[in-house]
Amino acid sequence: MHRRTALALLATTPLATAVRAQEKYPSRPITLVVAYTPGGGTDAVARVLAARLGQVLGGQIIVDNKPGAGSNLATEMVARARPDGYTLLVGNQGPMVVNPHLFPSMPADPETTLDPIALIADTTLVVVVGPRLPGVKTLAALIEDGRKRPGALTYASASNASASHLAAALLCEVAGVSARHVPYRGAAPALNDVVGGHVDFMITTVPSATGLIEGGKLTALAVTGQQRAALLPSVPTALEAGVIGYTASAWYGLLAPKGLPPDILARLESATAESLGDAQVQTRLKADGASPIAMGSAAFGAFMKRERARWGEVVRKARITVD
Repeated sequence: MHRRTALALLATTPLATAVRAQEKYPSRPITLVVAYTPGGGTDAVARVLAARLGQVLGGQIIVDNKPGAGSNLATEMVARARPDGYTLLVGNQGPMVVNPHLFPSMPADPETTLDPIALIADTTLVVVVGPRLPGVKTLAALIEDGRKRPGALTYASASNASASHLAAALLCEVAGVSARHVPYRGAAPALNDVVGGHVDFMITTVPSATGLIEGGKLTALAVTGQQRAALLPSVPTALEAGVIGYTASAWYGLLAPKGLPPDILARLESATAESLGDAQVQTRLKADGASPIAMGSAAFGAFMKRERARWGEVVRKARITVD
């Protein structure tokens, strides 16, 4: 009995803690959960990161796609996992900062159930018009048209409450334009209807629209980021186009279950920064329209709080719901 007590006490001593700290991490494969099906923007960023991050850490990283429940399924899965560094999440602004405003009773609120590790990258969006607005060649012209015809303009989005929807709602708010939202099930059918002249304009990811812009089927008016897009260098930013106080982008971050040990968090934070500094990783991300960022844990956490407040205001003012 005394021997068992002694062993139990020994397990809680600083020596035992030091032994655990010396255990190699990772010693088994890491699962990187994505809330979307393969082939989308978040999945592409996750796979680029996973390939290099695994090399830096000296272990295998497996991407596990878990779509469903408005992208909340993946968040809940990771939030309920052991905080040991072997289950991670690549999340974007939708489930991380927008969904809490759309799903008040969501089972896992990212702010209280996840630890931010690093902001990985962001993707600027582009404002495009189709043949319904043949005379509109600039963002200023689109805004002027919208102000002259309140409620007449229509804009497409990849889905209700998607990044494209929120970006357009914010533009309308900042520019003082009233326009009607037309949601679709995916960016492709939405763009098809803009090209077909059924909807006036759309804000979408640069890669999804580049071919249509280069083919003359869509006109790019502005990109929504703070800098011009590498894939569309001649297209001005919204600020350059005269819209002050408007930026929007899709961003991607690495997160873990709440309670991740500080040494593992620091290891992942450092390894992510090293991975994003790799020239091949940067080239692959830029080819997908993303810009690597490598923002650390503390800064990423503060960024998420600001983004949550910002997009919550847009959701409330535009009365956006998941219905």
